[in-house]
Amino acid sequence: MKITFKHLFVPNVTIQYPSVRVPMPERVRNRLYVNMDDCIGCDQCSRACPVSCISIDTVKSLPSEDLGVTSNGKKKALWVTKFDIDFAKCCYCQLCVFPCPTECIYMTDVYEFSEYERGKLLYNFSTLTPEQAAEKKANLEKFNAEKEALKAAAAAEAAAKPKIEKPQDKTE
Repeated sequence: MKITFKHLFVPNVTIQYPSVRVPMPERVRNRLYVNMDDCIGCDQCSRACPVSCISIDTVKSLPSEDLGVTSNGKKKALWVTKFDIDFAKCCYCQLCVFPCPTECIYMTDVYEFSEYERGKLLYNFSTLTPEQAAEKKANLEKFNAEKEALKAAAAAEAAAKPKIEKPQDKTE
């Protein structure tokens, strides 16, 4: 009982927390952020993740489309239709940050992102709406179908032409 009464009149240690925050170390690992203007959809961050909390879907762009370049000059060739990070699964190991060739994924200093519902911990970083993503997929399928039709027509035309054979030399 003596110990209980001794701690009864001690003020709380965390009473200053919301108004006064402890400075964070420089290399602290907190919430991830993805700069989608620099993302090329290479999927290296997803493959490096040990808990598979990153899911990426891409669609190849058409030759007539110019997606621009990243901030370090790398040309973009894929539409990133889905880039989701499930922070309920994330272990904040930072293994996804290092393999990124464009350095578009990085850790921020935000550490207060608790939620009451698990579904709110699924962050969607993609800039395309589901309708736009479906449109990009349909455009690519149409382009591939036209390309296959041209190949089939060229093959049929080549098969329809009679081959002209060289006469054989009869040397004795």
